[in-house]
Amino acid sequence: MKFLRHIFIAALAGLMAMSAQAQDFTKGKPIVKARLGYNVGGTMPLGMPASIRKLNSYALQMAPAVGANVLLPIDATRGIQLGLLFEHKAMKEDANVKNYHMEITQGGQTLAGMFTGNVTTKVSQWMLTVPAQAVWRVRKVNLKFGPYVSIVMGQDFSGWAHMGYLRVDDPTGAKVELGEAENERGNYDFTEHLRRVQFGMMLGADWDLSNRLGLYADLNWGMTAAFHSSFHTIEQNLYPIYGQLGITYRIR
Repeated sequence: MKFLRHIFIAALAGLMAMSAQAQDFTKGKPIVKARLGYNVGGTMPLGMPASIRKLNSYALQMAPAVGANVLLPIDATRGIQLGLLFEHKAMKEDANVKNYHMEITQGGQTLAGMFTGNVTTKVSQWMLTVPAQAVWRVRKVNLKFGPYVSIVMGQDFSGWAHMGYLRVDDPTGAKVELGEAENERGNYDFTEHLRRVQFGMMLGADWDLSNRLGLYADLNWGMTAAFHSSFHTIEQNLYPIYGQLGITYRIR
């Protein structure tokens, strides 16, 4: 945690320095804010494929976001906002699937084929995110839109297949029953195939409650698939799509 605190302090100092330089360039008054938020969403396909029949459950995870941004005014209603966030994007869900391509490990043996039953998936990604956004001021609300890049520092994509059966290799292959108990289910871990760099678009709004405090809501839509293109065990491309809600505190 000390390492993360040092990163945050260094990033905040960098943003303060940027704002001081930008003040001479824009002839405006740059605004620096600290941000504390919470991510809600998931790493998911765009559209529900036929092999995924329904979502059985979705559990919120501890997914905080902390950082700072500097708003560089262009005029009274427009500006550019740059930021740095240290954030956690995470989910845990269970889905019912049919003829879903999977690779699992059971009893030390690796099996691949078409699975019918329930699949529990856990996703966890700790990352540094740098957004760059155009801002439009409407009364006490800043509307913002622009790209972001995230550098993933630690991640996990794993889970288990249970309460169903796997047809080895193809839908007519040997049938392997998977139960609910830990020694009966099939585990998987695809972490090594995840990308370390993510690109996407961010759309959101900041609302000033007072001169210091504010609220914000963002939608972060990943444009790069979660897995490398060489990974084909999961047939659908999955994208990180998360909403972020939080508070802001104006530093200067």
